[in-house]
Amino acid sequence: MAAERSNNQVEFSYEEWRATYPNFTDDISQSQVENFFNLACLILNNTASSLVQDLTTRKTLLGLLVAHQAQLFTSNNSNDQRNNAPPVGRLASASRGSVSLTMDGSALPRHAGWFTQTQYGLTFWQATAPYRQMRFIPGRPHAARLWP
Repeated sequence: MAAERSNNQVEFSYEEWRATYPNFTDDISQSQVENFFNLACLILNNTASSLVQDLTTRKTLLGLLVAHQAQLFTSNNSNDQRNNAPPVGRLASASRGSVSLTMDGSALPRHAGWFTQTQYGLTFWQATAPYRQMRFIPGRPHAARLWP
């Protein structure tokens, strides 16, 4: 989805993103997807000061955020195949008559809720777990850095 820039940023490539996430149909325009990328950069810093320094990892994480937003914000069409996406979370209960399915995300922190609405968001959440750990650098004062 991206090539690195000289300023240590991931640059968005619509064609590469579409190849990585082919289940998104042509009803999502390139400008919509590029806007989702800009929004993703508000969630995951895409500068040299990002917690995610490896550009390949950052590219993957930003792609997941774009797919997460694309599924959330463009799945209003009832004929859309994305509405048949697999449920996200732990299966808590299931029924057969009149079909019932309950998913449980109670093991996740409260602020993970938005990410757990799609398989892409949950994958992003799980992949960024190492970045939400406490970091200690001895010898200097530390400001609290909570993310996201």
